[in-house]
Amino acid sequence: MKLYFSPGACSLSPHIALKEAGLPHELVKVDIRAKKLSNGSDFKAINPKGQVPALHLDNGDVLTEGPVIVQYIADQAASKNLAPAAGTRDRYRLQEWLNFISTELHKSFSPLFNPTMPDEVKTFFRSRLIDKFTYVDEQLADNDYLMGAQFSVADGYFFTMLRWADTNKLDLSALRNLTAYKERVLARPQVREAMKAEGLKL
Repeated sequence: MKLYFSPGACSLSPHIALKEAGLPHELVKVDIRAKKLSNGSDFKAINPKGQVPALHLDNGDVLTEGPVIVQYIADQAASKNLAPAAGTRDRYRLQEWLNFISTELHKSFSPLFNPTMPDEVKTFFRSRLIDKFTYVDEQLADNDYLMGAQFSVADGYFFTMLRWADTNKLDLSALRNLTAYKERVLARPQVREAMKAEGLKL
């Protein structure tokens, strides 16, 4: 498999999933702004959406959209318990978390990364994000990870959002459960391996 990624982007989530799953893979770096690969070729020939992540499967198919990709990865290494079995109630709980992260957190960061966005709009989205992070902090009061005691692919995605919170200087210091959670995830060797491979500071 090939994972098309950009350092620190949302593609960090499937990168962590691949490391946790122990699946062989190749990393292909993408210049998101230029939509080019390092060899100069057009990334849109791989993913017409022009976005990471994209996962090129061994059979030639290409999967896009992070929540789909991480579930595919988890299902290729079921013994690692990165996702509950398909069709179970817990699998729908995992999908609930993945959708929450994707729609309520991930998309709310978009205005903060846009240099042309007015400050008042950014202030609105920062406040919105803090509210959403506060909700997750409450859910982690009695849980090590989003799904309970077991690390799942949702945790790799949420951890990526916490890194973005740091990048955008969101003050989450009052959310003690999140602070402990972030340290817990960062302590995982596979998470650190993925970050090092992307050249990210630990």
